[in-house]
Amino acid sequence: MKATVTVMLKPGVLDPQGKAIGQALHGLGFAGVGEVRAGKIIELELTESDPAAARAQAEDMARKLLANMVIESFRVEVA
Repeated sequence: MKATVTVMLKPGVLDPQGKAIGQALHGLGFAGVGEVRAGKIIELELTESDPAAARAQAEDMARKLLANMVIESFRVEVA
């Protein structure tokens, strides 16, 4: 079963990478872009066949390793 964990900085946490991307987009002529936030996506191939158990495993992994819970939040999708 595949689990996708999306990790983003929490609102209010400074995002220098997002700011740099936004400035570069404006420099390329994309004037209609507002605030940009950068994050990461982690795809996990799990041997678990039960979707609820797979989600629980991925959430546990995110809390323990994949996301810094002080400054980041995460979302898990299971397919």
